[in-house]
Amino acid sequence: MQDQLKAIKKEYEEISTQLNNPETFSDAQKMARLGKRQAEISEIHEKIVGLEKVEKNMAENAKIINSKEEEGEFKQMAMDENIKLSSEKERLEKELEKELLPKDPNDDKNIIMEIRAGAGGDESALFSAELFRMYSKYAEKNGWHTAVLNSNQIGIGGFKEVIFEINGRGAYGKMKYESGVHRVQRVPETEKNGRVHTSTSTVAVLPEAEEVELKIEEKDLRIDTFCSSGPGGQSVNTTKSAVRITHIPTNLIVSCQDEKSQLKNKDKAMKVLRSRLLQLEEEKRAKELGDTRKSQIGTGDRSEKIRTYNYPQDRITDHRIKQSWSNIPGILSGNLDEIINTLKEEDTKIKLAK
Repeated sequence: MQDQLKAIKKEYEEISTQLNNPETFSDAQKMARLGKRQAEISEIHEKIVGLEKVEKNMAENAKIINSKEEEGEFKQMAMDENIKLSSEKERLEKELEKELLPKDPNDDKNIIMEIRAGAGGDESALFSAELFRMYSKYAEKNGWHTAVLNSNQIGIGGFKEVIFEINGRGAYGKMKYESGVHRVQRVPETEKNGRVHTSTSTVAVLPEAEEVELKIEEKDLRIDTFCSSGPGGQSVNTTKSAVRITHIPTNLIVSCQDEKSQLKNKDKAMKVLRSRLLQLEEEKRAKELGDTRKSQIGTGDRSEKIRTYNYPQDRITDHRIKQSWSNIPGILSGNLDEIINTLKEEDTKIKLAK
């Protein structure tokens, strides 16, 4: 670990020197690249400097403790301070150990999220809409930007399907824990007898794929256009602005119809298609390595039931870590940090154990 820490400190100092070099000012691309890398390692560099300072103070106190010339009072003060510094040293070492874990290269990427109604009919579609609002509000709290790529609404305001992007640094690193089946248990508004129903919605979180990461051949695509339609099947427009793209080798089909422009719908559909194809590639690679999932928590299969929202008991339970939280209205208002941070910590523990 010490060699890694020295290398990171050296890299940070070299970047700082280059950024202060007048010759670098004229190269905007280099400035941006260096600035981005410095930002990536600034937190770990700060902890390295903090650890070095603690170790230096402990060494100085050790000299006092072992000195025959110093009086007992000073020796006691030095011993008391070293007890505190020892705890601080242990804390920083543990944090640095976490920082040095192999990073998921997708963690800093923007994401595409897909929410689909599952079992439960209209109630499932309404729950899908609530999940969409929850993630939109959480994105807003993080300063991220959300944009709908495609949606299929029902007349009472729910979603059979909604596909949207969230743009913001670190979006995938936090949101990847949301992939899987979300289950809701409550009395639907349409239920006259007051019986509790169980419905499900499926959430998929995909890191956004750049064009350079994945080359898609035009000959592998079939592009169809059709008229957009809204809730109840009413025509949104009479021009064929909606786009359906079929990737022939994989038979993946992506449709986008939310924009009035056919070109914009095509661009959005291609964005979703690239991300889905990238996910397929990563799943294939993981399978070949004999590791279908990165951990028990990290990127769960979309068919796995991960969470239950129990309204009668005001309890949200994450089944992967067997932990529950109360205050469903607050969490659905975008206050997801406590859940996501807990999942992230558990994921880190598993990786450290490995």
